[in-house]
Amino acid sequence: MHRLFAAILVVVASTTLAIAFEGENLLVSLPDGYKVGFQKRQGNMQITEMVPKAESVEGWSEMVTVQVFHGLKTTPEQFRDRIAAAWSKACAGADSAPIMSAVEAGYPVTMWVSSCPLNKATGKPELTFMKAIAGKDSFYVVQKAFKFAPSKEQTATWTQFLNKVAVCDTRAAERACPPGMK
Repeated sequence: MHRLFAAILVVVASTTLAIAFEGENLLVSLPDGYKVGFQKRQGNMQITEMVPKAESVEGWSEMVTVQVFHGLKTTPEQFRDRIAAAWSKACAGADSAPIMSAVEAGYPVTMWVSSCPLNKATGKPELTFMKAIAGKDSFYVVQKAFKFAPSKEQTATWTQFLNKVAVCDTRAAERACPPGMK
């Protein structure tokens, strides 16, 4: 059973309680200075949007989005290519560039960055770093979006954040969840 929302709530509450993870789990934390602004489950998809504490999902300058597609079977590269095509159609001059593709803890993973020089809806540029993980049970996507050109330091910080995003599985020793999370 997926426990993403329970994990986020524990982080928000700043408790040190251990969560009893079962099966496949996405490991992602609520970033410092952020709050959960929106959560929804519709059909086989769950979404959580996190924004800086002083912002809202209606008026954000930065956002972290977590999506879980239960039962989706695709490769991270196929997913990336569909997103890149959608960005190209929605934004004149949009660009997407791969950052890496690998296997982490037995799961296929890819990271990329997509940019839009001028989002028609907001009148601002948009740059989004994305990481997609093809799990056994679900497909996971974590995004960090900016409505401005991030600094080198911000890029490094958020790339490091995405590098820590992982999937674990209590049913498989080679994909074991971190100690204290079982």
